[in-house]
Amino acid sequence: MKKKFDMKSFLTINFGVIIIAMGIYYFLIPSDLAVGGVTGLAMVINSLFPRLPIGIIMVIFNIVLFVLAFIVIGPEFGGYTIYTSFLLSGIIYVLEIITPMNGPIIDDLLINLIYGILIQGVGMAIIFNKNTSTGGTDIIAKIINKFFHLDIGKSLFLADSIIVISATLVFGIELGLYALLGILINSAIIDKVIAGFNTRIKVAIISDMEPEISKFITRELERGVTLLYGVGGFSNSEKRIINTVVSRKEYLIIKNKVKEIDPRAFIWVSFVNEVLGEGFSE
Repeated sequence: MKKKFDMKSFLTINFGVIIIAMGIYYFLIPSDLAVGGVTGLAMVINSLFPRLPIGIIMVIFNIVLFVLAFIVIGPEFGGYTIYTSFLLSGIIYVLEIITPMNGPIIDDLLINLIYGILIQGVGMAIIFNKNTSTGGTDIIAKIINKFFHLDIGKSLFLADSIIVISATLVFGIELGLYALLGILINSAIIDKVIAGFNTRIKVAIISDMEPEISKFITRELERGVTLLYGVGGFSNSEKRIINTVVSRKEYLIIKNKVKEIDPRAFIWVSFVNEVLGEGFSE
């Protein structure tokens, strides 16, 4: 069955790639911060062979890695990964032409590292959360993630470590240590942001108006509920506890509706990092 094109996901992916390109081009590249990835590898090669543009080097290495991806992971890896990788290379190449950088925006290596990694990390998390990648060492990270079941951020850290070692040899120990700090921060940001995207809220409600509240959740929000039976410790009366898992937006709707139906209702919530099953992730 042919999958329907999702314009919202497509636009989100494009937005994520633009964010990554901005972080890399305006903060990391001018400071020679080769913080992993094909970008970092391209920076190392560009330093040795200045006539080779960084954007073109990235395209060449991405082609090689895509061949590896299709052999090891298979064609189901997704056409979006090809699209995003070449889009990222293209955006950086265009930025090199229209806004050439003669040096870093700010003469502070640590500030450039922090802002570059923060911006890039958020963009990469957006991309990974849409079940694709920007190519490059992301592909190697996906392979590690597939066979060793590590979080994608940690897998990317392992893949980028080799490039950081190369950057240390070319740019010196100081820049190498900064790059190592960069990939550590990047790994943590990606895993944290992805976890934030996938966080859901488990809601439990005790109310005498349980049938009306359950009806609202199942029919209006189209979310399932599970009813648990309990006995009040103080009143010794039987209670039916409504349990459901929803998004943050849906939780706010439920909270306001419950307050409207039964102001005396008892509600407690907890955050869930991953939900599998109908209506959520497969």
